[in-house]
Amino acid sequence: MSKDNYINTDQIKDFVKTSPDYYIHEFEKINNTSKFVLSFNLFAFLFGSMWFGIRNIWNWSLTFLIIETFAIVQIIRGFFGNISAEAYTKIDKIQSTIDFRQKQLQSAIESNSDKVEMFKRTIKSLEDSIAGYLQEAQNIEASGIWIAISGIILFLLIRLIQGVLANSILERRFSEWLSNKLISPGMEFKNYLLSISFALIIIVFSSVHYSFPYLVELFADFPTHPDIRLASIDGVERTFDYAVIKGDVLFSAITIGIRSVLDSLEMLFVTTPWIVVISAIVLMTGLSAGPRAALYSLSFLAYMGLLGFWIKAMTTLALLGTAAILSISIGIPLGIYCSTRPRFYAFIRPIMDFMQTMPAFVFMIPVIAFFGTGKVSAVIITMIFGGTPVVRLTVLGLKGVPESIREAAIAYGASKWYLLTKVDLPLAMPTILAGVNQTVMLSLAMVVVASLIGAKGLGQDVLEALQYANVGQGILAGIAILFCALILDRVIQGKKRD
Repeated sequence: MSKDNYINTDQIKDFVKTSPDYYIHEFEKINNTSKFVLSFNLFAFLFGSMWFGIRNIWNWSLTFLIIETFAIVQIIRGFFGNISAEAYTKIDKIQSTIDFRQKQLQSAIESNSDKVEMFKRTIKSLEDSIAGYLQEAQNIEASGIWIAISGIILFLLIRLIQGVLANSILERRFSEWLSNKLISPGMEFKNYLLSISFALIIIVFSSVHYSFPYLVELFADFPTHPDIRLASIDGVERTFDYAVIKGDVLFSAITIGIRSVLDSLEMLFVTTPWIVVISAIVLMTGLSAGPRAALYSLSFLAYMGLLGFWIKAMTTLALLGTAAILSISIGIPLGIYCSTRPRFYAFIRPIMDFMQTMPAFVFMIPVIAFFGTGKVSAVIITMIFGGTPVVRLTVLGLKGVPESIREAAIAYGASKWYLLTKVDLPLAMPTILAGVNQTVMLSLAMVVVASLIGAKGLGQDVLEALQYANVGQGILAGIAILFCALILDRVIQGKKRD
């Protein structure tokens, strides 16, 4: 045996900890060919998902545990479970209704009411329903043996699959362990405890809940009390009231700042003669992306004007431009700062994840509480939703600058400012521009949502089309929004996209 083989064998022993000779043989058999090798692990077959958990292969363990649990539940339901409980519960409810209708019928007979026949028909209909549910319950009980047999077949099948795949999966885990010794190979006490406990909890509670539906009331719903929710709502409202009162100066300053930018852009786009605006946009598109893109922009703008969307389209561009300018002005410097401060970036990353994943309608609630309804709130919501990509991609672009180039610049005496402005930013600019583009596109996606809180523009037409089922208006306004996106995309990306 060569030295390399000896070291590899020794590493396999260190990794598997049990039955090393078996695993050395199986790993060599798997490595000798690129094709699938039939290898059966008896312990994986016997212990199933718990074997994978003990080996610290949790992704496979959880997948197999779900399937095993389903199979075991089917077996227990079929042999011992009260599978017709739901049907008999419906029968009991109908029977209580029949008893009530019987009393009404008796009272109607005694009073010689004209509703006697109606009560008789109702009782007859309910009795027919009971007969139907009784038949359903009997059919379900008769199918119990087949439910159990299907569970046994599924259980054996998934155990066979685990036995066949176990060695291949473990060998792949061994390869990962060789390149990263921080990966735990498992076979520790905590793995035994976690795997066995987790499997038993999942299987036992699932079996009891699905096989005996009304045995444990605690499983039906999460234990809580209405006062907990009411107290939480009251606490949140008091917190927001306090913040609104104490932060009035700050919120007013933010409103004034956003309003000044928004008013300037609205004056530029809306009040400027349309021919000037079209000329400027077509010229910028032509210089940035070429004559073909300029021609497309001209046709898009002509579409908006001819269909009467000009003022609303310019209002939308002003709103979008304000959100984009502020997002980019804040996002790029913040991304530059985060690229050199890993701890700070690790701190704000969950905040950015929250900003992107939380539904926009939820953001509206605190924003309206602080800033009221209107265009300022719409800009802030748009910034929250669309402002994170430029930060992320700025960090990504700056971290992707080759270290050898930076070291060469430093060796020639480059200062930190020179290094940032002449080396890092130019090399990272394509990625940063992609972040700017994503911010603009995500901001445009908020046009319709922003119209819900008083932002005018094309989103208002789409919203009205949804409210009154006006298909034509909604489609035409949606196409106008699409054309705004295409114009902005070509102006920002330019020829770099090709």
